[in-house]
Amino acid sequence: MKSILLVDDDELITMSLEMIISADSDFEIVGKGCSGREAVALFDELKPDLLLMDIRMADMNGLEAAEEILGKHRDATILFLTTFSDDEYIVKALKLGVKGYLLKQDYKSLPAALHAAIDGQSVFGGAVIDKLPNLMSAGSASDEFDYRKYDISEKEYEVIQLVADGFSNKEISQKLFLSEGTVRNYLSTILEKLNLRDRTQLAIFYLKH
Repeated sequence: MKSILLVDDDELITMSLEMIISADSDFEIVGKGCSGREAVALFDELKPDLLLMDIRMADMNGLEAAEEILGKHRDATILFLTTFSDDEYIVKALKLGVKGYLLKQDYKSLPAALHAAIDGQSVFGGAVIDKLPNLMSAGSASDEFDYRKYDISEKEYEVIQLVADGFSNKEISQKLFLSEGTVRNYLSTILEKLNLRDRTQLAIFYLKH
């Protein structure tokens, strides 16, 4: 059974989320809080498998709390569940390295999202996914990014740039005149070199650097 820490400043939403999560026998809610400061303290105390947290809260917001928690617990699994699909919030969340960003209207997909995040996958709501390519492109690194220090070849760097711009393997293969199999091999090698799990994390890595 996986332990969940739930932090939201709306008591009614907290109760609703608790009912949804508790209906899945794989999860146990081990703590509840209503502010970012409480999230930090409870995470230190309980060390849950996943922290499900709102962003806009009094005392300390979710982004600030996530930054503090990840500073102390590098492998912490944090999933934001919020009402706001604000571009600035999404970019900040991605840069922090949280596992996902869901909107509260996506509550029906919450159990599946919790399972995926705990398994190490990046999870985003539909409205957020639609924004990712533009956000990655707008916030991505310039030519100053020194890819060579990561043992990345020039061709691998081209693949990284196209992934960050939201292109599929098929589209990348067409742009670089490679087979899809070769693109998949490049991606596998790149992820291994950078110690990343998937193409979403790769795009986030590019955005941060």
